[in-house]
Parts: sequence; C-alpha cells; structure tokens
Amino acid sequence: MPLANPTESPASLQQIYQTRFAGKSAYRQKVWAVLCPYFSAWIPSNATVLDLGCGWCEFINTVSCNQKFAMDLNPDSGRFAGPEVHILQQDCSEPWSLASDTLDVVFTSNFLEHLPTKGSLEKTLIEARRALKPGGRFIALGPNVKYLPGAYWDFFDHHVPLTELSLSEALRNSGFAVDLCRAKFLPYTMSHGPQYPAWMLRLYLAMPVLWRLAGKQFLIVARKVS
Repeated sequence: MPLANPTESPASLQQIYQTRFAGKSAYRQKVWAVLCPYFSAWIPSNATVLDLGCGWCEFINTVSCNQKFAMDLNPDSGRFAGPEVHILQQDCSEPWSLASDTLDVVFTSNFLEHLPTKGSLEKTLIEARRALKPGGRFIALGPNVKYLPGAYWDFFDHHVPLTELSLSEALRNSGFAVDLCRAKFLPYTMSHGPQYPAWMLRLYLAMPVLWRLAGKQFLIVARKVS
C-alpha cells in the first residue's frame, strides 16, 4: 500500500511504510507473483506500464511487460526497484515527467485513497489519461469503503473514501470508458491479518463465488477514449 500525500515529506512516508510492512516484504512478493498473471488479460507482454504509487515495487518488478515505469514519493521505491524499472519520484497530481501518449497501461493498487483530496485524484486521473496512448488502460485496485465503513479509517493516511461507483464516475469525468467495474474482488489488506499460502490465493482467484463473500476491494479497468 503505497503512500503519496504531497503534504507529507518523503522521509515521513518512508518511515510509515517501513513500520507498516516490516517483515512482510517476502510475503507480499509471493502474493504479487500469484496476482500478476491474472492481470495479464489486460497487460500485453509488449506493453509499456506505469505502476502508480508503486511502494516497494512488488507489482512492477513482477509483471511481464516490455517497458516499466514506477511513480511514488517514497525514496525507498528506487532501492527496491528492479534494474529495468524507471523510477519517477514525484507528486502524482503534478505534471508527470512522461510524454503524452506513451503508456499502454497505468496500474495502481491501494493507492488512490492515500491522496489528500478528491481534487488531487482528479488531477492524477487527468495526467494518467494524457500519458496513456489512445485505448490505453487504467487498472485500479482499492479498498471499497462501502464494505469497510469502519476499518477503512484504521490507516492514518487514508484520506479519500472510494467505492467502485465513485471511482468509475471520476474516471468517466476524466475521459475514460469503464470496461470492468467489480465491487468485490480481493480481501482487504496484506498489512494486517493472516498470511495465507499462495495456493489458497490461486484457489480464491479461480472461484469468483468466494469474491462475493470475502472481497473488500474493488477492481476497475478503464480505457482512454478520444
């Protein structure tokens, strides 16, 4: 769960992240090794991909694609990034240091709720649309406040409450078409609770009926339209 509140210093973000995920790095790597093949349905092997709010780069290091970018204010991101990953350490609501129409996919997981305001979210979506090629995809995972009315606020750096419908509306207002809007997908968090073995996660992904029972995160796939 990456952190990128521009009102906080990179050093404070680094400290929060290190404290929250101490001792969980190896487990998170195993989780993303299972999840990344699932997202390959929307991420071609020749794609140029940006991991928005990359944290410790578990997703972008693991995903199979042609060119990799990762954006976060956390200075640790560069330390964990693989040699093929281009790190952009910046506020995502400010102009991105990427040319227009260069990305095939912007992927973000458990990040948008950390932005300080809905205005910052809108600016971020506008920049994502600018940087994406026509038809490029925006893929978002995140905690659905609809199913986490109290636990959503257990993290001090959660600021923007989102559901699958509110984020879909924001995406449409920013020039995207929403191709997939799933209210319940993954369980809530990898920072607290049990660490389930990889085979259980594979089983979970293969049985959507379980998503309706345990899913607390939404999954949205949107596409840039002209």
